[in-house]
Amino acid sequence: MSKPLRLVLFDVDGTLADSQGAITGAMSAAFDAAELPVPPRDAILSIVGLSLPMAMAQLAPEVGATVQEDLVENYKQAYKSAREQAGAGHSPLFPGARETLEALHAIPEYLLGVATGKSQRGLDALIEAHGLTCFVTRQVADHHPSKPHPSMVLTALEETGVEPQHAVMIGDTSFDMDMGRAAGVTTIAVDWGYHPADRLNADHLIRDFTDLAPLLQEIWKE
Repeated sequence: MSKPLRLVLFDVDGTLADSQGAITGAMSAAFDAAELPVPPRDAILSIVGLSLPMAMAQLAPEVGATVQEDLVENYKQAYKSAREQAGAGHSPLFPGARETLEALHAIPEYLLGVATGKSQRGLDALIEAHGLTCFVTRQVADHHPSKPHPSMVLTALEETGVEPQHAVMIGDTSFDMDMGRAAGVTTIAVDWGYHPADRLNADHLIRDFTDLAPLLQEIWKE
């Protein structure tokens, strides 16, 4: 009897890719262009994972919707320009990420996917820059409500035909954990991202990518 398919969903920024320099740089440029004070670094990193409109609403609640929309566009332009100049170095993968993705991809019943606050364009560029071809489902901010709404995970489950009990959501922020929990999947936090890991209230915590495969085997009792 064949084993059921398993879905392994990853967040991107702060989980697979170390993009904090790219994010803080683009956010600084966005606020500078709008002639507004740049938020503190901790504040910027606290909103990673949210859609840009929601992030700007949190970072600059006092300026109103029109200026927030300008900030979103400023950020997109700054991020795109920096990415085009830096290529793969713009958001390097965390140590062990590529090897882990390749190892999991080699397991026939494992399906890999992403659920990210990045735009479609941003995700496509990152995947192309790093040559990541292993993701069978790619959920981005363009097509869903912002995290922690469960839409991304629910759509990934529907696309792959995987039952929630056979899926995990791996991320570094409370938005990832709340999203996964709302969709009924097991949540796994990483401790190298942008929110303190001990505050994520995840089902499981890993401290290195090498911990992931054994944990998945334990979760699914393989």
